[in-house]
Amino acid sequence: MLMSAVRDHAVVITGLGLISSIGNSSSAVLESLINLRSGVETMQWLAVNKSGISVAGTIKDFDVSGKTWAQWKYPDNYRIRRDAMRGMAPHGVYAVCAALQAINDASLTEEDLSNEFTGLHCASAGSPFLMRQHLNQLYEFGAQRGSPMGIVSTISGTLNFNLGAYFRIKGSNLGFVSACASSSHALAYACEEIRSGRQLRMLVIGAEDLNAESILPFAAMRVLSLNSSSSASRPFDSHRDGFVGTGGAAALILESADLARQRGVHAYAQLQGWGQASDGFSIAGSHEEGEGLARAMTRALKDAALAHEEIQYINAHATSTQVGDVSEAKAIARVFGTHNTPWVSSTKAITGHALSMAGALESAICCLAIKHGFIPGQAHLENVDPQCAHLRLPTRSLHVAPKHIMSNSSGFGGSNVSLIFSSP
Repeated sequence: MLMSAVRDHAVVITGLGLISSIGNSSSAVLESLINLRSGVETMQWLAVNKSGISVAGTIKDFDVSGKTWAQWKYPDNYRIRRDAMRGMAPHGVYAVCAALQAINDASLTEEDLSNEFTGLHCASAGSPFLMRQHLNQLYEFGAQRGSPMGIVSTISGTLNFNLGAYFRIKGSNLGFVSACASSSHALAYACEEIRSGRQLRMLVIGAEDLNAESILPFAAMRVLSLNSSSSASRPFDSHRDGFVGTGGAAALILESADLARQRGVHAYAQLQGWGQASDGFSIAGSHEEGEGLARAMTRALKDAALAHEEIQYINAHATSTQVGDVSEAKAIARVFGTHNTPWVSSTKAITGHALSMAGALESAICCLAIKHGFIPGQAHLENVDPQCAHLRLPTRSLHVAPKHIMSNSSGFGGSNVSLIFSSP
C-alpha cells in the first residue's frame, strides 16, 4: 500500500458499526429510524435515585454493570480476548463490538488495519463508574493495592489506549475531548488525515458508558428530562424539559475514495466537507442566537463547495433542552433563512443523547439515510415551539433520497462542528 496510490483524496465511509439504544446493528438501527421506534426505557438504577430521573436510552443484550470486567456479559457472536478486557471500561466493550461490525462491513483484514497508513480517532468521556471503583479501592486498601489498569480503563483516552493495542494500530492514534462535539471532531480530523495524504484509512469510534455515574451528574445542571415515558426526549417541542441520556458505541471506517475503488467496496457516503466555530459565550450553554453554530455551518458549506440550497436534510444536534433547541433553530435561520429550509430532525428523540458519542452515532445515521434514501422524522413532536416554527420538521420518516446532508454537534464551551455527507 503506497501513498502515491491516492489521486483525489476524497473521503468516503465504507463501514459502519453500531451498538445503540435503537439497535445493535446497522439493519436494526435502520428499521428503528424508518419507524421512529424509541430506545428509551425506564432504568431501575435511575429510578432509585433522588433526582426524579427515571429513563434512559438503554443498550440491549449487554450487561456491563458489574464492578469488574470478569462480571460483564456481551452477545455470543462477539469474541473479545480476556486479557484485553482487563484494561477496558464498560464502553470499551461496546466499542470493540461496534468496531468489529464496521471492519467486517468494510471487508477489511487485520493487515488492512495494522499498517502505517491506517489510523484511529476516538472520543469518550472516560468511565466515572470505574473511576469510582478504583478510587474507593485506593482509599480502602492504599495505592499499592489498586488496580494497575485503573488509569487506562477510566480516563478519557481509554478508547485510544485499548483499541490502539487491540487492533494493532500503527498510524495516527488520537483522542478528542470537546464534550458533545468530540466524535464529530474525531471524524473531521480523520477526514483531514486522509485529505492530506498522511493516512489512507481511519477507524473512528465514539462510545460512552451507560450508568448512573455517566448520566446523573447532569441532573445537577437541570438539563435532564423528568418525564418518565419513552417519548421523554422531544426536541423542538414546546413541552420539552431536558435530554435523555444514553451510551453505546458507533464506529465508522473512512477511506480515500481511490482506495475504496481499488478495493471494489461500496461507499455509504462521501464526507464532503466540515466546519467548526466556537461561541465564545458560556461554559456550558449555547449562544442564545446560535452565532457559533451558524459560523460552523457556513464554513462546512464553503469547505464542501455547496450552496445552502443544496442541503436537503439537517440532522440537528437538538438535545431537547429549552435553550439549546432554540439556539440551533436560530442558527439554521441565519444560514438557510426562514422559508423553505431543508428538512430538519433530531434523532435524539428516539436514541437519547449519547454525549461525546453523539456525532459519530448521528453521522452513521446520515450515512444510512443517504444509502437507503430516506429522511428520519422528528419523533415525539406534538406542539412545535413557536421559536422553532420556521423549521421543516417532518413528524414521520420520509421516502426522500437526500443527496447532501448536514449533521450538527455542539459541546460545552460553545464548541460547534458541522459535517456534510453526500451521495458517493
